[in-house]
Amino acid sequence: MNKIISHQVLTVILMTISIITTAQTKPANPLGLVYENAITENVQGKVNIHPVTYKLNGIDIAANVYTPADYEPSKKYPAVVVAHPNGGVKEQTAGLYAQRLAESGYITIAADASYQGASGGEPRHVDKPANRIEDIHGMADFISQYAGVDANRIGALGICGGGGYTLKSAQSDKRFKAVATLSMFNSGEVRRNGFMNSQLNTIQERLKQASDARAQEAAGGKIMYSGVASITDEEIAKTTTDLYREGYEYYYRTHSHPNSTFLYTTSSLMDLMTWDATDQIELIDQPLLMIAGSKADTKYMTDEAFVKATNAKNKELFLIQGATHIQTYYVPEYVNQAMNKLNAFFGKYL
Repeated sequence: MNKIISHQVLTVILMTISIITTAQTKPANPLGLVYENAITENVQGKVNIHPVTYKLNGIDIAANVYTPADYEPSKKYPAVVVAHPNGGVKEQTAGLYAQRLAESGYITIAADASYQGASGGEPRHVDKPANRIEDIHGMADFISQYAGVDANRIGALGICGGGGYTLKSAQSDKRFKAVATLSMFNSGEVRRNGFMNSQLNTIQERLKQASDARAQEAAGGKIMYSGVASITDEEIAKTTTDLYREGYEYYYRTHSHPNSTFLYTTSSLMDLMTWDATDQIELIDQPLLMIAGSKADTKYMTDEAFVKATNAKNKELFLIQGATHIQTYYVPEYVNQAMNKLNAFFGKYL
């Protein structure tokens, strides 16, 4: 009897915890947006948001399209595709920049990566560069056909990991007439070498782990995941790098979203570790703007890519003084500085 009661009590406790956790992580915004000054409803004459879905290689992609104030489908507007950070979703910083660009007169789109967020694809949280690059091409496919978009004036903005994948996408996709990155993160370099080259001695060991994970998947076994599923305040406080400490705070505390996670399939490392955002970067011949925080511990990746982009036209590296990587996602002062540069850049080339 005691065992039965204990089980019942435990079940109630677990259910209560689950309800509380869900309530804490569920965005208060009716549209699910978790960034500051986000749209709460569509109002005539103002920037509007339009949730859309479309197929990309058989996968359902979930995206938000933002249209400028007084949008008229019969007119022609420049457009910008916005690629979200690793682990992020369209409702976070990608949505913030998409909304701000729409306020400046652009039609924008921010989509959840395939296998991630509200987009389809199984197993969940596959994180392969080829998919992320195709996602950006797919956003261009969709937005180029959207009413009012001038298909000859499409730009690309990639944030964090989305920045690295945007650099790669722009190498071949000449529909992008101007290319910008914010706090660019070279996912292949970091997954291979470790952040700030901290894991150079374990590359082969980690490739073996990724190979074993794929073998287990192929045999119908459990899907293995790498990354961080949850973290305590104490663990956050003890994290020594700004990127990860502030990233945990952003994604798991201040701007959390139920669809956002730091987890990815371990087998994805087979693809990630053999990939690099700067390979063939000389193929980018479009105007290029790279923005990073002057205090960002990820800035070295922007520096590396910028130097290698030898054929980019009128390339510019802009530093936001005093900003760390994550702070460029949401701190009003730094977002405004980034937006001023982006508006000038896209305004000139689109």
